[in-house]
Amino acid sequence: MDERRKIVLENGLEMAGRGFGANVDAVNEIVFNTAMAGYQEIVTDPSYTAQTVVMTYPLIGNYGITDEDYETKTPTMGGMIVREYNDMPSNFRYTKTLSEILEENGIPGIQGVDTRRLTRVIRDEGSQKVLITSADTPHAEAMEMLNSYQMPTDQVRRVSCKKKWYARTANHRFNVVAVDCGIKLNIIRKLNEFGCNVTVVPYDTPAETILSFAPDGLFLSNGPGNPEDVTPVINLVKQLHGRLPIFGICLGHQMISLAFGASTYKMKFGHRGGNHPVKNLLTGKIEITSQNHSYAVRPESLAGTPLTMTHINLLDNTLEGLRSDEEQLFSVQYHPESAPGPQDSAYLFGEFIAMMAGKKS
Repeated sequence: MDERRKIVLENGLEMAGRGFGANVDAVNEIVFNTAMAGYQEIVTDPSYTAQTVVMTYPLIGNYGITDEDYETKTPTMGGMIVREYNDMPSNFRYTKTLSEILEENGIPGIQGVDTRRLTRVIRDEGSQKVLITSADTPHAEAMEMLNSYQMPTDQVRRVSCKKKWYARTANHRFNVVAVDCGIKLNIIRKLNEFGCNVTVVPYDTPAETILSFAPDGLFLSNGPGNPEDVTPVINLVKQLHGRLPIFGICLGHQMISLAFGASTYKMKFGHRGGNHPVKNLLTGKIEITSQNHSYAVRPESLAGTPLTMTHINLLDNTLEGLRSDEEQLFSVQYHPESAPGPQDSAYLFGEFIAMMAGKKS
């Protein structure tokens, strides 16, 4: 810790700092997150696989890491860049420091970087590759490492579970199969809270296997990377839509769209943070939402599909929610289960319950 380190961007920009976490070199895509709390949930969110995250909030690490707040047991984030890192947490719940978790999982961190300037660069020029390395690495060598790095396309395969597992709750009313593309544990906790026993299955599980569990509903999870790369789940939706209620979040939302013939595109720098205003077009209400995605669905591509737009982002008018009553499915681009918050959109789990209850009756 505190070894001299630096970051080098694909555009040639170098910024110096001090290291924490794992003392390794790493090339990833650089993105920024505007959340003011929840760095543990960000570090352990599988959707950040192969991404280095710039935290815009200036102080990170001050409440440590707690055993109850993980979103996955094995973090796969690419790296972390912060303005100021605190390695002496003040929190009666904490069991480890952020640096210890990063070190255990081979994830490099760097502090002392001008994160305001870095965020402006990403906002103005778009997401790009970044290298975290020793301060002594020559610039030409760093640029060669960046230029030769190929962005992965197999992130979902890397983070999905390898075999099915169960999350049960007392006095359950419904059985849900959740397709794990990098599922956050708080989604499963929420489904349990709403009275669902959950069977979590790998992303490439065949439709016949899912139907053999006799589920009341199908949930499609969040996850990393380009939705177009996840053809097993797109094909799964094509086979199962209309046969049982389907609820998708984030990557799940994008894959539902692709299954019906709509299209997606990569955004300039994506949405990441807990403060995005989204308008529910069905109720007129504004929800403050937590988001984490690089891709979005093209609204004009919904023409000719049974999908209708239900939510819109008020910052840039991107599509945030879809629904088809005839197909008994709906999806949102943001995270209604977000921990530590906001909680404005938790009602969507109730809508999934109502959809399954209607199908049962």
